[in-house]
Amino acid sequence: MYFAKNSGTIISMITFKRTKILATLGPPTNNYETIEKLAKSGVNGFRLNFSHGSYEERDQQIIWIREASKKTGKPVAILQDLQGPKIRLGMLTQNTPVVAGDELILDHAAEHDGKFTLPIQYNLATKVKVGEPIYIFDGKIRTSVVEIVSETAIKVRVENAGTLMSRKGINLPDTDFGGDILTPKDIADVEYAADKDFDYVALSFIQSPDDITGLRRRMDDLNYKAHIIAKIETKAAIKEDTLEEIVKVSDGIMVARGDLAVEAGAEVVPVVQRRIIALCRKYGKICIVATQTMASMVDNPEPTRAEVSDVANAVMQGADVVMLSDETANGSYPVETVVAMRKVILYTQQNIAVPELAQEVFEMKNSQQDAISAATVKLAGQLKVDAIVAETKSGATAANIATHRPNLPIISVTSDVRTAQQLALTYASQSFVRPDGENAGFDLARELKASGYFGDNSEATVAIVSGDQPGISGGTDTIRVRVLK
Repeated sequence: MYFAKNSGTIISMITFKRTKILATLGPPTNNYETIEKLAKSGVNGFRLNFSHGSYEERDQQIIWIREASKKTGKPVAILQDLQGPKIRLGMLTQNTPVVAGDELILDHAAEHDGKFTLPIQYNLATKVKVGEPIYIFDGKIRTSVVEIVSETAIKVRVENAGTLMSRKGINLPDTDFGGDILTPKDIADVEYAADKDFDYVALSFIQSPDDITGLRRRMDDLNYKAHIIAKIETKAAIKEDTLEEIVKVSDGIMVARGDLAVEAGAEVVPVVQRRIIALCRKYGKICIVATQTMASMVDNPEPTRAEVSDVANAVMQGADVVMLSDETANGSYPVETVVAMRKVILYTQQNIAVPELAQEVFEMKNSQQDAISAATVKLAGQLKVDAIVAETKSGATAANIATHRPNLPIISVTSDVRTAQQLALTYASQSFVRPDGENAGFDLARELKASGYFGDNSEATVAIVSGDQPGISGGTDTIRVRVLK
């Protein structure tokens, strides 16, 4: 697959957005025509939520996404989002009102008795302790544990009035799951995906770096090559030392702001988001800002001013990706939402540059590749080049350059299709698949010049980063500046 060569339309550098868009598929978008429209409108990756749907549906979605990728001539990433220990109530016979002081039995082995004995999809009796808070229905109903009733049941006391409904989510901000976050369903989903065409796998409700390393060992045993995204949505994960270690062992981070707000407090989320983006830049990992980025567009054709500001803020902070959930999975205006988000990204990046990280952050990174990447961005700025061209096998060179958030495209050329698809979510990277060769980057730059990528200018200047052994990971050692006429 040779992206954007004799197929699709090459996006010019003027209309190329540096912060990428990840869209979730759902009933309104579960067809080829809409997936192609989303890709054309600006989607760089698709999230397949494994909390819902069948494997047969996933197989079909992967086929559709890859076909749309070929049709549009651009690489597109596919992310498998594991459900994790997302704990929910079971099916209730009826909606059940509660008031402060009521006591409920949450029983993994029971059915709803029509009153206050409620089925639950996970056995909490082996995990919770008396006194720990349990939040039901996205925090709308707050309770605390008063007794472990049996091997499968706990008793909780309600702290505020509300109404319980079937399958509403439950959050346990102070409960330690002891590394037991990969559920039997997750294990089956990972085994299913191992030989499928996934570029990323996201692990939900992680609490420590061990959760990531455990998943990585399991994936290595299955020869599952996807990059791992750690979803930050628990109080345990945002502890200062813990968070940095999670970033180090992951390939990327998702700021899962919905559950994080319930578990840690909504006021915590903006500060944690800024900190995570900075850590991801420091360690060269992608950062995805997720949840309610344009939530009002589920039902309305235009975003609110607050949502526009939220997306713009993520762009200004330097997020690699902004993600759409219900907006494209369940909304009435999925394509319009992507178009609106793209407009916000483009306007913001054209008017405000992402601030540089403190110099001492980059001085900590002392590899040859890091030094070459830093020098490339500095040189590109001084010479006012039109683009940086990165020859990369694994994608590491482009990712390292992206940590500096240059205000111009990073044209990544690789012989590996998987790398090109993974780079679809890396900041400012526009990836192309070409054979390895001494002049791969220069030849691609000339091809793009001829196609009009650099506009109507009679000439364009590029900085080309490469190694003396094309196709070998870790050999980046050369910067060349070339004028294209």
